[in-house]
Amino acid sequence: MILTISYIIIVIYSISILLLFLYSLTQFNLLINYLNSKKNSIINEKFDFSNPSEIPLVTIQLPIYNEKYVVERLLDAISKLDYPSEKLEIQVLDDSTDDSILQTIALVQKYQNQGIDIKHITRKIRTGFKAGALKEGLVTAKGEFIAIFDADFMPKKDWLYKTIPNFKNPNVGVVQTRWGHINRDYSMLTKIQAFALDAHFTLEQTGRNSKQHCINFNGTAGVWRKSCILDAGNWESDTLTEDLDLSYRAQLKNWKFIYLEDVETPAELPAMLSAARSQQFRWNKGGAENFVKMASRIVLATTISGKSKFHAILHLLNSSMFLCIFVMTVLSVPMLYLKNNLVHLSLYFDIMVFFIITSIIFFVCYWFTFKNIQGGGFKNFIKYTGLFFTFYTIVMGFSFQNSIAVLEGLLGKKSEFIRTPKFNIEALKDKWKDNIYISKKISKNTIFEGLLIFYFLFGMYSGYKFNDYALFPFHLMLLLGYSYVFVQSVKAN
Repeated sequence: MILTISYIIIVIYSISILLLFLYSLTQFNLLINYLNSKKNSIINEKFDFSNPSEIPLVTIQLPIYNEKYVVERLLDAISKLDYPSEKLEIQVLDDSTDDSILQTIALVQKYQNQGIDIKHITRKIRTGFKAGALKEGLVTAKGEFIAIFDADFMPKKDWLYKTIPNFKNPNVGVVQTRWGHINRDYSMLTKIQAFALDAHFTLEQTGRNSKQHCINFNGTAGVWRKSCILDAGNWESDTLTEDLDLSYRAQLKNWKFIYLEDVETPAELPAMLSAARSQQFRWNKGGAENFVKMASRIVLATTISGKSKFHAILHLLNSSMFLCIFVMTVLSVPMLYLKNNLVHLSLYFDIMVFFIITSIIFFVCYWFTFKNIQGGGFKNFIKYTGLFFTFYTIVMGFSFQNSIAVLEGLLGKKSEFIRTPKFNIEALKDKWKDNIYISKKISKNTIFEGLLIFYFLFGMYSGYKFNDYALFPFHLMLLLGYSYVFVQSVKAN
């Protein structure tokens, strides 16, 4: 019986590592696509905005919910967008339940008095949350194109002139821009979030889009063709990532997406751990929900190639990699004991080398994305190396919570759309502790993460006991990662 359990542990551990290795190979393939895209840039058909008749009508949708700290900043940025006033409509889709709604009413009135076509749209019942708000606003939207911005985004003045012209081709359904980060250097947490998002918005989005593989509208800082939304079945709220869902439904109907890496849209990153956790949970659960919803449709689709199907499935399985990471890390401690007791199976314990190779592949991939945004050179490479290992360590510390999110998504457990609190944090002097939207409750996940600190400390002790230090650095990273997540979660309360 004990031997059978030992074999099961070895098999599950090995499968987790090999799946992560396979995922890293797809990332490497995207890196190759990304680098090739720099040599072979695609020229998109564009409207001629020197001809007024070619300038289309645009509706900007601003879905907000209890955003008292950032709504003024948002509306100020939107009001400054350069576009013919007679061709621009703004919808403030306000689902707020607190007194911020009064602030928003006053701000909308202010801009209406300035001659701006801006409407304040509210709902008594938040059916479908953000997806429901966007869908309801679409009913009265006058624009042929729908630009969407979340409350923490601040598009630059020329944003519409850089995006809307790319819709000249009638088959283009979406134009997505790259997120920037106004508070990148606020804390270690914001640095690693920026690090991860930069990889997504360079390596992954460009790597897929350059080969016409499916990409996703990122929920904000992009534009939809209204007819594309309707043709794809409109917004649906049966997953927590309505943006990913509609993106795939549209692309399976042969709509084309354009990703503009060179157009940056500044935004604010969550400055405290609980906000980042809620965002991560929603994104990862939503990704798993979309895999369940869309996988069979992708496999059976006749509108995309076999290679695009492969990339699409792995794209939707992105969040599931956290489950592989968590399983691998938890089983690494019993594997240490099995390794020192089942010497006849010593060859199987070398499977860890695949995780080392995986880490090297990620290190190489992320370096190119970092270099593209932050610049190259020896000093930046040293900075990058430290940031990469910090990122790697903390990501593993997030793996328990994100695994719960993935399992809930795969198993079909429904939950409400939990918004990410916005703080208006841009500089080091700004503080977030008085923010009324912060939850003071310590979750049971945090308690379990505290227990995992001692679990991996035990793993380090076990390595010392067996005089086997092969997993010692790995367990040290896990100890530090879970310690960071636990301490930061407790400090916020």
